[in-house]
Amino acid sequence: MTMPPQGWRKSSRSQQRTSCVEVGRVGDGAAVRDTKDRSLGYFTTTSTQWQTFLHAVKSDRFS
Repeated sequence: MTMPPQGWRKSSRSQQRTSCVEVGRVGDGAAVRDTKDRSLGYFTTTSTQWQTFLHAVKSDRFS
């Protein structure tokens, strides 16, 4: 049985907004869910996928 994500958190930049995503730890990767409707579930990534995504965001690859 797979353990559910732990330690959900959202960016401190989102302040009190509800149109954000939350990130939780799952295994050696990450889980992501929508704060507006947590009942919709979440998707998971491997550690490598998550690190690649974070690097792309930090280097403005999506601008």
